[in-house]
Amino acid sequence: MLVYARRFFPVAAFFGGFVTDALTIGRRVTEMDFLRFGGYLAGAAVFALWLAWRERCEKTPPPPADTWRGQLARLIWQAPYLLMQFFYGGIFSALFILYFKSSGHLGAWLTAAVLGALLVGNEFAGDRYGRRFTLTWSLFALNAILLFNFVLPHLAGSLHPMWFYASTLAGVVLAHVLRALAPGRPGRIAPAWAIALTLLAAWNLGMIAPVPLVNREMAVGQDFVHADGRFALAVEEAPWWQIWYAQSTTVHIPPGERLYGVSAVFAPLGVAADLEHRWEVKENGVWRTFYSNRFHSSGGRERGFRGYSWVLDPKPGPWRFVVATQDGRTIGVLNVQVERGDPRMQARVEREF
Repeated sequence: MLVYARRFFPVAAFFGGFVTDALTIGRRVTEMDFLRFGGYLAGAAVFALWLAWRERCEKTPPPPADTWRGQLARLIWQAPYLLMQFFYGGIFSALFILYFKSSGHLGAWLTAAVLGALLVGNEFAGDRYGRRFTLTWSLFALNAILLFNFVLPHLAGSLHPMWFYASTLAGVVLAHVLRALAPGRPGRIAPAWAIALTLLAAWNLGMIAPVPLVNREMAVGQDFVHADGRFALAVEEAPWWQIWYAQSTTVHIPPGERLYGVSAVFAPLGVAADLEHRWEVKENGVWRTFYSNRFHSSGGRERGFRGYSWVLDPKPGPWRFVVATQDGRTIGVLNVQVERGDPRMQARVEREF
């Protein structure tokens, strides 16, 4: 039993910090967050150079000892590996949460799942960062690229696709420079460039979430109120056993009435984005755009920039309400089944945005 406990101890060790990030990151992204993650990246760079210097000088680990001096020497020897795990883990944890919260379709969720796997794998990396420098440069490049995906749009106040290409190039070049500065230039840098090319391909396939935008809330319903800065919508409650749904997946619409959709999308202060609402209906097994509404958003509001749209007299059948950037990056999707009926006969609740 003790052996199994030790095996899974690394995952348990970071779980507390991960839960904290999950509850806080995505509610807002501030300059302090960027500084903290940048500090993690800088710390990983410093210890990568230190480990390269130690290998170049052919330093050897101190022998095991029972004395406190011997144990302290062993701890100091292991410290760079543990600290690199901490720095990479801190970045992976935040990136996984942010990319997951920004994902609105299967491809982007797969990318977030890969980050989640790297997050857990990092906890078992141990001293491989000091013995396999190719791994060190590759993970450094990946962290730098994904972190710059947030930082550059934030600094520029724009979500133009050019910033993704710029952040990808900046991240892999930084890893290349770090390896060039490392004594002896251990390991290979080619895998870092392969990671950059893979991310560019994923971006063009729509598998990269439109960070730093984060979908806060989406809902469809009736009796929409927009007055004095207040957005309120009456939505049908989900059945008691569907605790993972914020509203019922079936909506009832009387003939000739409107079905409203409301969204709240968070963006950091200073970031502007061109967004759109798309209403799609499934006909003959194919999703067809029925209506789209474009609007401009400015970041900074903690509960997210709000937008609304509506469709008149939607026909019964499967529909989906999509929030996306105007260049086609999906932020969130809400699928509903439209049926004829009086929504007032259903259990309803008012949601404010």
